[in-house]
Amino acid sequence: MHAHLQASLFDQGDDMRLGPLHDVRRRELGSGAWIDLLPAWLTGADALFEELAAGVPWRAERRHMYEREVDVPRLLAYYREGEPLPHAVLEEARSALSAYYAPELGEPFVTAGLCLYRDGRDSVAWHGDRTGRSATQDTMVAILSVGDPRDLALRPRGGGAAALRLALGHGDLVVMGGSCQRTWEHAIPKSSRAVGPRISIQFRPRGVA
Repeated sequence: MHAHLQASLFDQGDDMRLGPLHDVRRRELGSGAWIDLLPAWLTGADALFEELAAGVPWRAERRHMYEREVDVPRLLAYYREGEPLPHAVLEEARSALSAYYAPELGEPFVTAGLCLYRDGRDSVAWHGDRTGRSATQDTMVAILSVGDPRDLALRPRGGGAAALRLALGHGDLVVMGGSCQRTWEHAIPKSSRAVGPRISIQFRPRGVA
C-alpha cells in the first residue's frame, strides 16, 4: 500500500543501524510498572517505514463492539514465533532486545505484531496487553516506532485522563515492563492535527498478547 510520510530532518539516510541499548532511560510508574525510553534507537527509520508500508501484507479487521460490527481503525500484520520478520533489521532488533533484557525478562522476545496508523483518524483504545501470561505475571512489550510521531498515552488502570504522553516515531523505542500491562493502560488517541502515517512494531515473549 502507499502511505505518504513526511521525512524527518534528522533521519535522511537509507542506512539502517541500531544504537546501543545501554542508553535507555527508565521511568518508574508505580505499582511495579515501568517504561524504558530510547529516542531514535534506529537510524534510517524512514527508509524502513517505506519498505514495510509497501511490502508487508497488511490486513483490515472488523470487530464486534456495542452489538455491531465495526472497522478496526488501523491496519495489522502479525508474525508468529518462528516466522521470518519482514526486514532483517527487525530480526536484529528482536535479538538485541532479547539479549539486553534477558537478566530481567528471563526469556526472548519471539513474536512481532505490526500496526499501521494511516493518519490521525486511526487509533487504538485504552487497553493493557492482558491476554495470556501477561494477565497474571510481570512481562515486557517492546515497541519500535517508524514514521511520523504519534502520542502513546498511558494512565493507571481504572480510567481517567492520560498521566503520560510520549510522541513516538522515526525510530524511537519504548519498553513497557514489570506490572505495566496489568496495572496501567495505554492507547494511541485519534488526532485532529495533520499527522502522517506511523508503523509500530511490538515485540512480545511467548504467551503474551
